Amino acid sequence: MKQVFSLYEKAWSGSPVQFTWQKSLGNFLAVTGGDRAVKIFDRHGQKRNEISLPGNCIAMDWDKDGDTLAIITDKSSTIFLWDAITNKTSQVDSGMRDAMSFLLWSRVGALLAVGTAKGNLLIYNRQTSRKISVLGKHTKRITCGCWSIENLLALGGEDKMITISNQEGDTIRQTSVSSDPSDMQFSVMKTDERVSTRESTVSAVVGKRTLFLFNLNDPDNPIDLKFQQPYGSIVTYKWYGDGYIMIGFSQGCFVVISTHIREIGQEVFQAHNHKDNLSSIAISQSLNKAASCGDNCIKIHDLTDMREMYAIINLDDENKGVDQMAWTDDGQLLAVSTRKGSLHVFLTKLPILGDACSTRIAYLTSLLEVTIANHVERELPVTVSVEVEPSFVAIGVYHLAVGMNNRAWFYALGENNVKKLKDVEYLGTVASMCLNSDYAAALFEGKIQLHMIESEGLGAQEERETRLFPADDDKYQILCHALTSDFLIYGTDTGVIRYFYIEDWQYVNEYRHPVSVRKVFPDPNGTRMAFIDDKSDGFVYCPVNDRVYEIPDFSPTIKGILWENWPMDKGVFVAFDDDKVYTYVFHKDAIQGSRIILAGGTEVPYSHKPLLLYNGELTCQTPSGKTNNIYLSTHSFLGNLKDFGPDVLRQMLTQTLMLKRFSEAWEVCSLLNDQSCWNELAKACLHHMEVDFAIRVFRTSGNAGMVMSLEQIKGIEDHNLLAGHLAMFTSDFNLAQDLYLASSCPIAALEMRKDLQHWDRALQLAKRLAPDQIPFISKEYAVQLEFMGDYVNALAHYEKGITGNNKYQEHDEVCLAGVAQMSIRMGDIRRGVNQAIKHPSRVLKRDCGAILENMKQFSEAAQLYEKGQYYDKAASVYIRCKNWAKVGELLPHISSPKIHLQYAKAKEADGRYTEAVIAYEHAKQWDSVIRLYLDHLNNPEKAVNIVRETQSLEGAKMVARFFLQLGDYGSAIQFLVMSKCNNEAFTLAQQHNKMEIYADIISSQSTTNEDYQSIALYFEAEKKHFQAGKFFLLCGQYGRALRHFMKSPSTEDNLAMEMAIETVGRAKDEALTNQLIDYLMGEGDGMPQGLASTYQDSLRALSVGIVCPSNSQSPAGDCGIAEACSYKELFTKQACLLSLENVVVG
Repeated sequence: MKQVFSLYEKAWSGSPVQFTWQKSLGNFLAVTGGDRAVKIFDRHGQKRNEISLPGNCIAMDWDKDGDTLAIITDKSSTIFLWDAITNKTSQVDSGMRDAMSFLLWSRVGALLAVGTAKGNLLIYNRQTSRKISVLGKHTKRITCGCWSIENLLALGGEDKMITISNQEGDTIRQTSVSSDPSDMQFSVMKTDERVSTRESTVSAVVGKRTLFLFNLNDPDNPIDLKFQQPYGSIVTYKWYGDGYIMIGFSQGCFVVISTHIREIGQEVFQAHNHKDNLSSIAISQSLNKAASCGDNCIKIHDLTDMREMYAIINLDDENKGVDQMAWTDDGQLLAVSTRKGSLHVFLTKLPILGDACSTRIAYLTSLLEVTIANHVERELPVTVSVEVEPSFVAIGVYHLAVGMNNRAWFYALGENNVKKLKDVEYLGTVASMCLNSDYAAALFEGKIQLHMIESEGLGAQEERETRLFPADDDKYQILCHALTSDFLIYGTDTGVIRYFYIEDWQYVNEYRHPVSVRKVFPDPNGTRMAFIDDKSDGFVYCPVNDRVYEIPDFSPTIKGILWENWPMDKGVFVAFDDDKVYTYVFHKDAIQGSRIILAGGTEVPYSHKPLLLYNGELTCQTPSGKTNNIYLSTHSFLGNLKDFGPDVLRQMLTQTLMLKRFSEAWEVCSLLNDQSCWNELAKACLHHMEVDFAIRVFRTSGNAGMVMSLEQIKGIEDHNLLAGHLAMFTSDFNLAQDLYLASSCPIAALEMRKDLQHWDRALQLAKRLAPDQIPFISKEYAVQLEFMGDYVNALAHYEKGITGNNKYQEHDEVCLAGVAQMSIRMGDIRRGVNQAIKHPSRVLKRDCGAILENMKQFSEAAQLYEKGQYYDKAASVYIRCKNWAKVGELLPHISSPKIHLQYAKAKEADGRYTEAVIAYEHAKQWDSVIRLYLDHLNNPEKAVNIVRETQSLEGAKMVARFFLQLGDYGSAIQFLVMSKCNNEAFTLAQQHNKMEIYADIISSQSTTNEDYQSIALYFEAEKKHFQAGKFFLLCGQYGRALRHFMKSPSTEDNLAMEMAIETVGRAKDEALTNQLIDYLMGEGDGMPQGLASTYQDSLRALSVGIVCPSNSQSPAGDCGIAEACSYKELFTKQACLLSLENVVVG
């Protein structure tokens, strides 16, 4: 805290002083001691007046506006009034005969309440000079009181009574207290739901020990709050916030309590700030600070967090300690009186006055001190002492201006010093001022005076030295202005923004806004200007093209706008209010056109005013007269990127792309090394028409196609044409079309729509750009509409597509084909069919036929199929409409078995079996052919031949049934076996004694052993041993087969013995072999002995030949007889010899 001044008066020495700040403005401080005078000082410590009094000052108070100071003394009934505007003192006779003891101005009106030592009351109206005397308001001295915002007056006196009166002096409430009241205040108690903001609670200190709360709405239940004895007596208290009270105690501590009914009696906060005693507390709502003084120090707390100590001020020279303390209403100055009669004033909050020009800033560092700094250029700060406390500060390239009211002082900025140039008086109170290198522009009372700062006195320059805006004939008020190196820019109450070009000394641009323009903020070059209108909406105006762009998400609380001064970020600006800074980016060269986006927001500390923005660093002025640099959250990528993880880097990538910081985005992508990030960067480059950088990115990400495409267009100078290509690359085709149409090559829009097959859009474009392409686009559009099922429009476009030019014959044929198909689909079948018949295309006839077939127009469909030589389809449709005659005509051309089958079935149903058989044969339906030959045509021979040729199982069954009906069981059995119906054939053979036939048939087939066994068993039962043995042999039952062969009659001996020897040969069983040899040797079989003796050698040779193969240990030569001749040969020779012998004997 900086000490502004201290007051030491000999007359005050040794005794405390009274003081009071001027309300509202805080420009004057009234002080009185024991010298029968009130001295008026300004805020810099200069004495402005001294009011002599007939006695010591009892009380003094400023009215609500700070215009009048009222004073009463102990020796007079006169009220002294000092006017701060005229610096004159007047007197008002109170009319009271007793001494005055209390004085207080109303908080909302011109009423002054004066109390006397005998309890009487005077209410004086300053405006009307009316006096209301109320005798006996109290029975004893009135010692304290307060006004409410409803103009209720509460008074307390030594009679231990509290009265509540209206502005006429009528008592509306009163209550008694236990001891003398003091320090009375009106306020609002804290409740759950704030129904009204009326001040309904009167508080007072009673007996210096109790805090008394009297609710006007509940007068029967006042609240007495008592505190701990160690705290000491109550010195003073202050209401603040939502029903909180801060109470200071004599023993050095203060506590905070809440007046909520559930919290009364509980301490919210407590601090022992002073060792020996506490003499006063003060609260500044504008600063949001609370201060306590005691011993010889002052301690200041932040009301947001009472635990936080904001500042400590030590007054080491004040050995008697401090006494009273008070803040100005704006919180800028804190005055503290001491017990030995001195007064000290400290600067707690500076007026936040500052300005910037390029990277140089000027700001108030004390009430009479301005500091000029350039942190970007690293220049040493320069301090300038000024003559008055300024209300505005302006900085230019070479000058500094400060001023107040209608006067300004100009200083020249040298390299190492600052020299005062001159002071200028204007025709009104200056609201703001702007400087450039040569000129100053002062805004006052709706006008601007533009004048040269340093007049060279040249005759040629006289007309350019000064000019007043607006001209006399312009009926508007100027509300805001700015000055760039080339232009004076101002906005008016009629919404007009005008550019005055200083070089030519004339207006060059004008824009009319619907409502008043409140503030203007041009960028450093003046080529873009942000402004805020009377609706608190924000816009950016570009005078080059006279375009206005609304700032999105613009808060109505915005106080100002700063443009980025870093040369590489020309489109970046910030809008700020009391709590936050919003970063915006003006994207001028984007394929969607110029627009503004909100990049993000950054919280700013309390009471920080932004002055300068440079490369994401915001320089703010603080209430303490210093500057603080804040880095915008939208520029977090400016740090060391390697220190961050992937998630943070992705957020930084988004920031860099919004701010068009592509070099930084490249670094982020290189660290992330993610294809999606490269794609995002490339897309942003296309969006902002950074073609060269986009080529670099696509080349890095390996997208050769995009690199080649961009290389082809990067030399295009037409902005709209280039933007159209880029919009097409980003798939924003509607935008691309608009850009193409606005370019020098509008036909590109048509080509794009054709390439995209957007035929409806292409057709609209062709009508305007290329009418000769309409037929071809109409054809393509018709095809698309046909696919979508919109046949009505498809027909119309097919018709539009017909050129009638032989040069485009193929195209016309396609269109005519479309007309034919769409006509049919729309129900105009005759037109469609005729068109299709005339058309040379077979495919069209097929397609139209298919459409008609689906529409169940079979006759026409078949006709088209036939014309198109699709005979199978034609016949199929003719069949569906029962036109068998046409089917018959087409049969020679039909290859589909299905068609033949359908025709055959139809002919069969009609009884035309011969034609049906032919059709069935073409359809290869042999079962049906066989059925008709057997059942209707009585041609079994043909049927049998077909069965034999086709080996049809079902046909064989039908033939078998046919022969069975004729009684030809043999043939029936044969065809049953052929149809794999062996069981039925066996049963039939068994029933009709045709087993031999069945056996002959079955033996020639590949049959199962079960079937052979069944036949063998049958012959065994019938005692037909040879047949039984034969089938037992086939089913592998060699023993049974041998037995039956040996039992065969002698007439069959020759064949039976052959089969017997084959049986034992297959069986390879020694027992069966020996059994057969024994039989042949005549042992036990009744064979004549002589015959056995005669062929004994041969039989033994047979035995050797039969047995030898089974004797694996016999030498090869021992089997010579068996190898030389078979049994059959031996048997035949013996039979011949026997026959010869019988002949000879005979």
